[in-house]
Amino acid sequence: MKKLFKGFAVAAVLTVSAGTALNAHANTGALDKILEQVKQERISEGKINKQREQEFLSERADKQSLLNKAKSELASEKSRGESLAKQYAQNENTLAEKEAALQSAQGTLGEMFGVVRRAAQDAIGSIEASLVSAEKPGRAEILRSLAAAKELPTVRELEELWISLQTEMTESAKVSTFETEVAGLDGNPSMKKVTRIGNFNLVTDDGYLIYSPETKSIQPLGKQPDGYILDGIAELENTSSDNYAGVYIDPTRGAILRINTQKATLMEYFHQGGVVGYIITALLALGMLITLIRFVDLTLTTSKIKSQLKNVATPNTNNPLGRILKVYHDNKNQDVENLELKLDEAILRETPRIEAGINIIKILAAIAPLLGLLGTVIGMILTFQTITLFGTGDPKIMAGNISLALVTTALGLIAALPLILLHALVAGRSKSVLHILDEQSAGIVATHAEKEKA
Repeated sequence: MKKLFKGFAVAAVLTVSAGTALNAHANTGALDKILEQVKQERISEGKINKQREQEFLSERADKQSLLNKAKSELASEKSRGESLAKQYAQNENTLAEKEAALQSAQGTLGEMFGVVRRAAQDAIGSIEASLVSAEKPGRAEILRSLAAAKELPTVRELEELWISLQTEMTESAKVSTFETEVAGLDGNPSMKKVTRIGNFNLVTDDGYLIYSPETKSIQPLGKQPDGYILDGIAELENTSSDNYAGVYIDPTRGAILRINTQKATLMEYFHQGGVVGYIITALLALGMLITLIRFVDLTLTTSKIKSQLKNVATPNTNNPLGRILKVYHDNKNQDVENLELKLDEAILRETPRIEAGINIIKILAAIAPLLGLLGTVIGMILTFQTITLFGTGDPKIMAGNISLALVTTALGLIAALPLILLHALVAGRSKSVLHILDEQSAGIVATHAEKEKA
């Protein structure tokens, strides 16, 4: 219809144009052509419309045929569904009857089946975590299939369960050596000779090993125990199978060894003291250095004095006694009182040299425990600050500050005790030297007084 309307519109336009042209040019033949064109287009539009009607009617018939076919299939499927539902109900009844017959036929075998499944399930965990699995892997797979079974176990499966349990008990009493892959601390695996001590520990030349049931891998202990414990491993490696060797074992299969790796060493304890601990250590080192210097100097001085005592008539100025004797020889003509004063002056002149550094050692011995007390106070202050911020829920948060408080106190006492002993040693040596000087001075004065009286 749109095309027909369009044709009429075109015809009208052309008619107007033709009329105009007719009036202008008097061309009467153009109107006939326009009329003929309109008729042709009308006939063409009619044919097209009839063709469309025929196609629509044909498609309508096809749709009706498909609808009838779908209805027929639906009815067929409904009938089939009802038949299957009846068959399912019959199968359910048959299955219930068969299960009842099976339960009746099993009798006490059903209880045995439950016991076997529980035993297999319990054995899976212990066998997987066992160190024997590091040497004999794959033993838990048979037990896992037995624990997951829905039917009665066969005789062979029961034998496998018995063999697995018996193997675990037997191997737990053996010391066995085998080659296996061991993961290094850097993550690179390597083949090593491993010795299994029952079901307790795995050891190698480098120390104790840890077996991981989750990854089924063997790796070295992050931190080996003390040397005297490792000595037992070396003894075990060098002992033949016919002899005995004493070795330390971990009955917890590595739990105690892992805890041992968290134990701090002496150096770690030392570093926990922080800056205060370092200062105390520096004071101890300084005191010991001064003690060493003074002790060596006093020892040499004592040796020289003893040599001088053998030759009193010839004073030697390389030692305190020789210098005092020189004062005597220079003042022989003085009276007793002046000579005594001269000798006392000489002794007083030698005393600072002999006692040099001794008071410093004493002061260091007194300062060290005070610094330890200072570290304790600082540690407790930091501990209370931590409690204020985080509470007391996690003791590990406070452990570092408490370690600072205790370690500094210990370091202060450790530094003070040897410094006190060293001070006493050096002071005693210096007093012995001064005693010799006083003794010789008194002897010289007494001899000079006797000569004057004579």
